[in-house]
Amino acid sequence: MALSTGSPAPDFKLTTLGANGPEYVTLSENAGKSNVVLLFVPMAFTGVCTKELCEISGGLNEFTALNARVLAISGDNPFAQKAWAEKEHITLTLLSDYDHATTTAYGIAYDSFLPDKNLGQAGVPKRSAFVVDKSGVIQYAEVLENPGDLPDFAAIKAVLASLS
Repeated sequence: MALSTGSPAPDFKLTTLGANGPEYVTLSENAGKSNVVLLFVPMAFTGVCTKELCEISGGLNEFTALNARVLAISGDNPFAQKAWAEKEHITLTLLSDYDHATTTAYGIAYDSFLPDKNLGQAGVPKRSAFVVDKSGVIQYAEVLENPGDLPDFAAIKAVLASLS
């Protein structure tokens, strides 16, 4: 079952590719500094995921103005994520949950992702959005069953505005 508003957000230690190669990012490194928007997306190089992260990349200043850091998480490896980001001009931090441990901790894994399309992969994250406040508590949680749907970014921004 997915985590809900008021729950403590599980910390994680995930890999991203930085300027000097692979590096770790944790949720807890933001404690006391900024709110965090976690965007879980099913897979790199797919249409809806690309649309979502390109739109957010274009509007990152809106989130920064609301004292929020935006992190996107998928089960892809960090090298595939970097290629995707370069191809599509995605500028937010992409984190690799390659073993699906964070997806499982947040309770948002598909039992079988798109089995009708012959994928059927278990552990793929459902498209989800969480707002985690500076103290590590989830203030907004949205988990979408349909991977073609996008989170309610107006609601996310309203929650962030209330936390400022």
